[in-house]
Amino acid sequence: MDLEIRADDPLSFSEELDENGFPLTSSSSSGSDEAESTSEPRSGNDDPPHKLSEFASDFYTSGSDCSSLLRIRNEKKNGLLVQKNLLQMWGIAKSEAAETSESRVCTENRKRKWKGKEQGDVFGLNQKKNEKGKKPAYVQSRSCPFYKKIPGTPFTVDAFRYDAIQGCSAYFLTHFHYDHYGGLTKRWCHGPIYCTSITARLLDTCLSVNQSYICALEYDKEYEIEGIKVIFIEANHCPGAALIHLRLSDGRTYLHTGDFRASKSMQSHPILLNYHVNVLYLDTTYCNPKYRFPSKEEVIAFVVRTTHKYFQKQPKTLVVVGAYSIGKERVYLEISRSLQVPIYTNASRRRILESFGWSDLSSWLSNSSHSTPLHVLPLSFLRLENLNKYLATLNQRFNAVLAFRPTGWTFSEATGSKLDLIKPTSKGNITIYGVPYSEHSSFNELRDFVKFLRPDKIIPTVNAGSIASRDKMQALFNNWLKS
Repeated sequence: MDLEIRADDPLSFSEELDENGFPLTSSSSSGSDEAESTSEPRSGNDDPPHKLSEFASDFYTSGSDCSSLLRIRNEKKNGLLVQKNLLQMWGIAKSEAAETSESRVCTENRKRKWKGKEQGDVFGLNQKKNEKGKKPAYVQSRSCPFYKKIPGTPFTVDAFRYDAIQGCSAYFLTHFHYDHYGGLTKRWCHGPIYCTSITARLLDTCLSVNQSYICALEYDKEYEIEGIKVIFIEANHCPGAALIHLRLSDGRTYLHTGDFRASKSMQSHPILLNYHVNVLYLDTTYCNPKYRFPSKEEVIAFVVRTTHKYFQKQPKTLVVVGAYSIGKERVYLEISRSLQVPIYTNASRRRILESFGWSDLSSWLSNSSHSTPLHVLPLSFLRLENLNKYLATLNQRFNAVLAFRPTGWTFSEATGSKLDLIKPTSKGNITIYGVPYSEHSSFNELRDFVKFLRPDKIIPTVNAGSIASRDKMQALFNNWLKS
C-alpha cells in the first residue's frame, strides 16, 4: 500500500483550531480573520500624526493584558478608540452603532447570497465561477489581522492567506507546517519570503514557489532587512523552524517564536542573553498547567525500550511511527539506529526528508516496504482498522504491528512522566501507543522561558480566541514575571 502524503497534509495540532490557532467555536468566532477584516490598524510611521489613536498602537504600548487597554479606552473621550471588530475580538463590547451597522451588513450579505445577485464587489465579496460556469460563488475577502504584522516594520509573519498586504514588503515564514505557510503556491508574487534554508528547499520541492521570491537566511547570522536587524534562532520544533529576533532602529526588540519547544540551551543564546525583548509573540499551544509532559529524550528512550521489548516477544513485528509531513523525525531515526534497520516511507515523504540535507537520515531511507520492519505513516492514519488493512498488504512479511503516535495531545496527567504506565490501545495483533512526544513547549518550559526573557509584553499566538482563555494566560504571564 503506497499511501499518498500530500504537501498540504493538515498539520495543525488540533482539529478544534483554525489556521491561526483560534478555537473553531461560537465563543471564539470573533477571533477569526473575517471578524477583524473591517478595521485594520496600521503600524509604524505610516500613521499620520493627526490620525485618531488606533487599537493596535494602544495595544502594543499598553500593559500586558486587556485590562490595561480597557483603562486607556476609559480615559479617552468622545470614543476615539473605535475598532469595531478588533474590540470584539479582545472582549471589549461594541458600540450600539457598530452592532447596528454590522447587523445591516450581514443582513444585506445574506440577501445577496440567497438571491444570487451578481454584486460580488459589494461588502468585500469577490465573484468566482464554478467549473461549469453556471452560478457565481461568493467568497469573503480577508484582511491580514494586526497580530500578524510587526509594529514599526513592513514585515508580516506567517501571513500568506491574504494576498498582497498593504504596507508589507517582506513576508516571514517561521516553518513549513500548513497552518503557517497556508496560502503559498507557485503563483505567489506579492513579495520576498524570508525563511531558513530547509524551509526554502521545501517551498521549492513541495509547493513550486518561484525561487526568485525565496530568500534563505542562515541561523545565528545577523541580516539587515529594510533597516531592521534580523536573526533566526533554532526553534527546536520541526526541521527548518526558526525563532525570529528583530531589532528596530529605535531600539525596540521583538521575538516571534513561531512554533517552538523552549529548552535550557536557549537561555545561553547570546542574542537572547544580550538584548531585552519588548514584545514576545509566544507559542502558547500548551499554556495550561496540566501539560507538564516529559522531555523529548525521555519519550524517545521509552519508545526505543518498548520496541526492543516487543521484538524479543515477536521478532516479526512491524514498527510504525506516525508523523506529519515534517516533524517527529527524531523518533523514527532513533529507532532505526537502535535496531540498525532502514526507514521505509513513500516517495513523497522521502523527497521531503532528502531535502533536509541530513546525511545521517538520508542514508537510512528505503523505498521497499518489505525490506525493513520500520515504517513511517501519517499520524492521522494510525487507527486499528487502518493498520490491520496495511498489515494485510505486506504479504505476511510481519505478524504484528507496534505503532507509536508521538504527540503532546496524548499526555495524561495520571501518567505524567511515568511513561511505563502508558496503556496502549490493542486489538488482536495491532498495538498503538500514544506517547507524549511534543515539538511544542510544555507548561513548565513556557514558564521558564518567559521568566528568563522577562519581556515587557506577551502576545499569545495559540488558543487566544476567547477572552476567558486570554485572561487565564495573561494571569499566568503576570505571575511568572513577578516571581
